[in-house]
Amino acid sequence: MNCFKIPVSLIKEFESISANFFWNNSDNNKIHWIAWKKLCGGKKTSGLGFKDLRTFNLAMLAKQGWRIFKNPNLLLSRILKARYFSRGEFFDAKVGCNASYTWRSILDAQPILEDGIRWHIGDGRSVQV
Repeated sequence: MNCFKIPVSLIKEFESISANFFWNNSDNNKIHWIAWKKLCGGKKTSGLGFKDLRTFNLAMLAKQGWRIFKNPNLLLSRILKARYFSRGEFFDAKVGCNASYTWRSILDAQPILEDGIRWHIGDGRSVQV
């Protein structure tokens, strides 16, 4: 889940299996008292806190992208940089031609990282006013 983007059809199948387990699939005349998406909501919003698999999958891929960005000396970072973004940075990288499924998956989570990155001042020594 942290290396490949799971297809939507497979996620729907996982959710179906989970919902059938939760709603006790042994009775054919079962009633679903609440929608599965509402159960996946947070506990503060009256859900049960089940994970939304699509969001969790993108979070795991974003974590891999963060590792590539923050640790450029890792073997994985050096290989991907040489192959896919040798002239720029991770956030400037594009899919390109003949890209692996792993790289395409990590780049699908790239906008999540771009939205979440902030520059922190810290102790102020590196700030030029």
